[in-house]
Amino acid sequence: MNNKIFKKIIISGFFLTFLLAACGGAASDNSSPSTVVEGYLKALVEKDDASLSILSCSDWESDALMELDSLQAVEARLDGLICTDAGSNGEFSLVKCQGIIIRTYNGEDQNMDLSTRNYQVIDQNGEFLVCGYQ
Repeated sequence: MNNKIFKKIIISGFFLTFLLAACGGAASDNSSPSTVVEGYLKALVEKDDASLSILSCSDWESDALMELDSLQAVEARLDGLICTDAGSNGEFSLVKCQGIIIRTYNGEDQNMDLSTRNYQVIDQNGEFLVCGYQ
């Protein structure tokens, strides 16, 4: 293989890797409390423990991972997810979501209504993180 072609392939590979890394930051998009909760819920149903940990405050991380464990034996998906900022409670921003998590086990669906919770989001070191719900 020609050295010039080989160099172009290597440079193109590095450029493509850089481009994909720059576009792949959805798990760390924390531009608003509602965006973080949406990312948290998506990570939950996708069973993405790394993203779930990144999007959780340190006090909530073990609870988030327990929630994830509860979904391991089922297929899970989101339907109609829309989250909006809903004020604050002390140090927490509150986020209200609409939609459902559909859990399927042995062909049967069970729906978890997301509107029954107010998610608590805290700003830790300039990053919004899910820190429980009410």
